[in-house]
Amino acid sequence: MSTSQSPRSGTRARIIAVALELFSEQGYEKTSLREIADRLGVTKAALYYHFKTKDDIVHGIVATMAAPIDETIAWGEQQTWSPAVRDELVRRFAAGMTERIPLLRFFHENQPALRESPAGLEFKARMAAMARLVHGPGASFDDRLRATMALFSVNSAFFLLKNDTEDASGCQPHGGGSDHAATLDDAVAGALTVALENAARIEPRQGV
Repeated sequence: MSTSQSPRSGTRARIIAVALELFSEQGYEKTSLREIADRLGVTKAALYYHFKTKDDIVHGIVATMAAPIDETIAWGEQQTWSPAVRDELVRRFAAGMTERIPLLRFFHENQPALRESPAGLEFKARMAAMARLVHGPGASFDDRLRATMALFSVNSAFFLLKNDTEDASGCQPHGGGSDHAATLDDAVAGALTVALENAARIEPRQGV
């Protein structure tokens, strides 16, 4: 059985990749379907065959790039909550987001436009489902907050990495401070360390 990608699915993947580039470079609202088609080297009609609107493209981006979150949620829903399951959820989430850094940047840089969009609401729902699995049933407000902080510390680490990369490319002088510019490995390790530290403070519950 062939595992090669069909021409249609290959074109959809290219559209998603190029749209993500443009949305990240100049913003969702400032990017037109014409610009996406031009960068792809196709007609606008050819683009319409796969995606009718920019919202459709964003939905495709989320569905494609949020796959690791969906897989982690599906795994977590089959488990009985325990500190070990909690930590494994955090590890799986961090690993999945490491492979999906462009998605995090895209959402961060286009928050106003995406906050109430269908795709934005779907991503928000995924994060809420992840947090519920991390803190487990019967959690206190503090534990729900710790679970949310654990997950967002992963997102924040990659946001800081982006800032470090931009500072380095701008050749800023080193005299202004002693901050250490992070590498991707630093960001991954730091994200997981801080996420697990937050998660570890979630109190195990009796009878769960």
